[in-house]
Amino acid sequence: MRGWWREIAGLVLPVACGGCGRPRTEVCEDCRAALCGALPRRVRPTPEPAGLPVVHAAAAYENAVRAVLLAHKERGALPLSRVLGRALAGAVRAGTGQMDGPGPLLLVPVPSARRAVAARGHDPARRIALAAAGELRRGGMPARVVTVLRQRRPVADQSGLGARQRRANLAGALEVVAGGERLLAAERVVLVDDLLTTGATLTEAARAVDAAGGRGGSLSGVRQAAVVAASPSAFEINRNRR
Repeated sequence: MRGWWREIAGLVLPVACGGCGRPRTEVCEDCRAALCGALPRRVRPTPEPAGLPVVHAAAAYENAVRAVLLAHKERGALPLSRVLGRALAGAVRAGTGQMDGPGPLLLVPVPSARRAVAARGHDPARRIALAAAGELRRGGMPARVVTVLRQRRPVADQSGLGARQRRANLAGALEVVAGGERLLAAERVVLVDDLLTTGATLTEAARAVDAAGGRGGSLSGVRQAAVVAASPSAFEINRNRR
């Protein structure tokens, strides 16, 4: 009900840009360009955790991009999922150009903790993934979202934790739901999330999907992931490695 009310309120109440606060627009042209105007590129955190798939991001997590993501995630500005989904779709395209195969592209969102979903009234990564899948289909790329990952145990709040602490906090925390390995028995599986900082979350998600393959599925290992934004340092490291 909370999410439904926010959707209705967004249609009838005055709006301001989620990035800069400019009135009477959900996202102004400048902030939209910050999210979607540049070519997505591969990003790498430092240190790069073992098992992290190849990750592409649409933008650096700073300034207007950071503001839009936080407005969507923490302040319930749900209509922003459209522009965030467009940015995520661009990152998915950048990483899947060589991923040929039958069937649609499967986007697997990283799940939020249940208590976080309850507090926010929505699951940000899932909502953005659904918007991205729609954007991809409109562009001629068959895509759908499969929400097969879940938390198998509680985890601590990640804010304030360093890279090593985040890896320890998330180790073994995710799993594929029973029967989910059948849905994932495809060559074109992409993990998606809103943000990459240390890479611990996507690494754990990839481990969980790969483990599901060991339960009898035919998975060959997740090799691609996409996010809306990555920490500025991840972009700088990538630039220096070119």
